[in-house]
Amino acid sequence: MKVLTKIMMISGVLAITAGCGQKKDSDFKYLLDEFADLKVMRYKIPGWEDLTLKQKEYAYHLAEAAKWGRDIHWDQNCRFNLPIRHTVENIIENYSGDRDCTEFQQFMVYAKRLFFANGIHHHYAEDKFFPECSKEYFQSLMSAVGENNSELLDIIYDKDNWLQRRSTSTDGDIVVLSAGNFYEGVTRTEVEKYYESIQDASDETPIAYGLNTKVVKSDGKVVEIPWCKDGMYGPAIAKICDELALAAACAENDIQKRALALLIKYYETGDLKTWDEFNIEWVKDTIGTVDFINGFIEDYNDPLGRKGAWEGYVNIKDHKASERSVILSQNAQWFEDNSPVDPRFKKKEVKGVSAKVVNAVCLAGDSYPATPIGINLPNADWIRKMYGSKSVTIANITHAYDYAAQESPKNTLDEFAYDDADKALYRQWGSYADEIHTDLHECLGHGSGQLLPGVSSTAMGEYSSTLEEARADLFGLYFTADPKMVELGIMPNMEAYKAEYSNYIRNGIMVQFNRVELGRPNTEAHMQNRKLIADWCYEHGRKDNVIEKKIRNGKTYFVVNDYEKLRGLFAELLAEIQRIKSEGDYEAGKKLVETYAVNIDPALHKEVKERYDALNLKPYGGFINPDIVPVKDASGKVVDYEVVYNDNYLQQQLDYGKKYGVL
Repeated sequence: MKVLTKIMMISGVLAITAGCGQKKDSDFKYLLDEFADLKVMRYKIPGWEDLTLKQKEYAYHLAEAAKWGRDIHWDQNCRFNLPIRHTVENIIENYSGDRDCTEFQQFMVYAKRLFFANGIHHHYAEDKFFPECSKEYFQSLMSAVGENNSELLDIIYDKDNWLQRRSTSTDGDIVVLSAGNFYEGVTRTEVEKYYESIQDASDETPIAYGLNTKVVKSDGKVVEIPWCKDGMYGPAIAKICDELALAAACAENDIQKRALALLIKYYETGDLKTWDEFNIEWVKDTIGTVDFINGFIEDYNDPLGRKGAWEGYVNIKDHKASERSVILSQNAQWFEDNSPVDPRFKKKEVKGVSAKVVNAVCLAGDSYPATPIGINLPNADWIRKMYGSKSVTIANITHAYDYAAQESPKNTLDEFAYDDADKALYRQWGSYADEIHTDLHECLGHGSGQLLPGVSSTAMGEYSSTLEEARADLFGLYFTADPKMVELGIMPNMEAYKAEYSNYIRNGIMVQFNRVELGRPNTEAHMQNRKLIADWCYEHGRKDNVIEKKIRNGKTYFVVNDYEKLRGLFAELLAEIQRIKSEGDYEAGKKLVETYAVNIDPALHKEVKERYDALNLKPYGGFINPDIVPVKDASGKVVDYEVVYNDNYLQQQLDYGKKYGVL
């Protein structure tokens, strides 16, 4: 099935309205499994059959390279994850006892959660989760298949240690308390002093020191263990390099070949200068249909915001749907010039903003099973400033979410929106307005603004991810309502943005907390960003009643009364967060996050959980990958690459463990 993009004329201006005319394929089931707070879906790859054989081969080897990094990400999340996974895999495949009893079914739910989270900590909330079956029963399963590691069993059930993957505690050392596998035997103070000693903050092209290493103490000294072919994760990285070399042999153009050669060199040496060279070359490829992400990239999982989680991702461009993104990127300088931030923090010349709509081909590492719907890379501010960035909106993932939702009878809109007018507005424009906000966030938001000379990109420390996501979200929110969007033909009228505004506030201030356990703080960076924005605007708009809290029949609602003034609040907060980042004002950033982003009102939290639970929905979703299978003729020559759509989540996890498990 092809995702169609309807093009229509409004007031003589080309308007690109994604989603119009799209229909769910009634023969294709998107929602595959539900358990705990999770749902597993699958996605289609529109446009695959339109690729040439060479392009398919290129995508195939890039996908294989992505899958070979799976074990790296598991180990990064916690050093106990791989042995626990191997134990669970052994039980699932070899246990011959009663599989129908309640405790075995509880074990299976734990196993599915483990695979979904790539470890023993929730993929989003980052808190450790536990099996519902008893420790004694789990031990009996292990014994039945020859597993006798009592220490491992203790770790699984330990409710006092390794409780959060990325510690956000304000009561202790966040490096010591983190269950992530980025540091061992060192304190926060030791790590920060180490990097202060080797990093030159005045360098206009700063190296992302620490992005691809583990920090440990050896003979009393703080040292780094590199993640490279001859270092830590060497066996997996060697496999990645083999597939990248095969991909380079069938790349679409010379830029892709040069980029892949640099990426392989980086993996072989661990040299972060080579990583920067790769990113500069990778950004230049704006003509290829097939594209990829492969490396240690996002630092959300590191309490200090330095270490890159391993991530792999392959996509193909949706040329028709990308027309909207092209318009945005062509006007990037206008948006920068008209941003409501201090002129000191604006880029005088926006370079190389490349935006497109894509369809995912393979998700891996930090993007699997849960995946973003938009990506903007590279992360280095100086590369963005000097060479530009690539922004993608992932259409087939967004559509899969929408189609899977159609398979559920209830929804959050009817429960949490205040009145029929608000619901009607969202149903008419909400999905599209949300896509536009994502485009602005990824295409322009992350690439906007600049640091003042001498300010380090790591100056915000543990608050950097939350503040950066808030900055990009605010940029998108502000411009979603700009008349320029109608002039460009991207927004259909000056009313549609209101659907995004009301939904954003409703979600950020209350609905999203269905994802957080009662009594727990709000810890995930994207959720913190949304809460920060919604709560700050609610408080600062009180005098003018911009956002009103209403109670009806014992239920709480938040209603936007003045959209124009809300846009003004978005502008004010965007200007402040850009100042904080540009000046490296750590204390101001800390105050914003800790005041507005972390603590959830207990009564409101309880109400949200109860109302959401009554809907019987799953708040988190993820995907299994289709298989790309080489098709050979009688002589053994590959003549095609076929997409096979799987429908068994658990089997894919087991298959990946067998085929791509090397650590």
